[in-house]
Amino acid sequence: MKSRKQMAVVISFCICVLLCSCSSFDASGYVKAVLDSSYKNQTETYIELTGITEEDAQKIFQNNLDVTMQAFKSEKLSAELEMQYRELFGQILKQVKYSVGEAQKEKDGSYKTIVTIEPITLFDDTYHSFQAEAEVYAKSITDTVMNGEPMPSDEEIQEQVYQLYYDILKNAMDSGVKYGTAEKLELHIEKKDRKTYEIRKEDLQTLDGKLISRKLLMEEEHS
Repeated sequence: MKSRKQMAVVISFCICVLLCSCSSFDASGYVKAVLDSSYKNQTETYIELTGITEEDAQKIFQNNLDVTMQAFKSEKLSAELEMQYRELFGQILKQVKYSVGEAQKEKDGSYKTIVTIEPITLFDDTYHSFQAEAEVYAKSITDTVMNGEPMPSDEEIQEQVYQLYYDILKNAMDSGVKYGTAEKLELHIEKKDRKTYEIRKEDLQTLDGKLISRKLLMEEEHS
């Protein structure tokens, strides 16, 4: 079902973060500061390293939430339920797990480091529960219509299905976030010119796609 696929958390941020080059440049600390700002809304170190304002630093996390919520723009959900999802996704983002290893300097002046991630399995863990609940709901609609009750509107059905999924995800979150097998990814901090560094965008996107597992949802997409 299209709406169910859209509800997976897809936090794809394409940020180009620049830092003044200096002899004391801490590449590993820089990577961690970027990830902490983007996923956990922890901006203090990022502000110190980059010199940007607190307001601009706060926007990084909020922009990630905006990207996540874009899937709801074409859906006619109530403002209350949409806000509940935004709060839930914010909680999920802050639970992502990663650790940044020591950086190695390359001959061209750039750096590379290994980031170890443990993917959140929330969406995989709740996939079958949601399917079962949705089937029960669909049957209840059929039964009420067969008994002479009016058919709910598409908007009413959609709202109820999204509410079912929210309740399942929220209950699973409240029970404790679970994580999958750890995986190591290589990130490159490229020297763009004499004064600036930038984390390779493709590396960030790869990392982002693995922090929250969508294995079962993606299998359904390709089935």
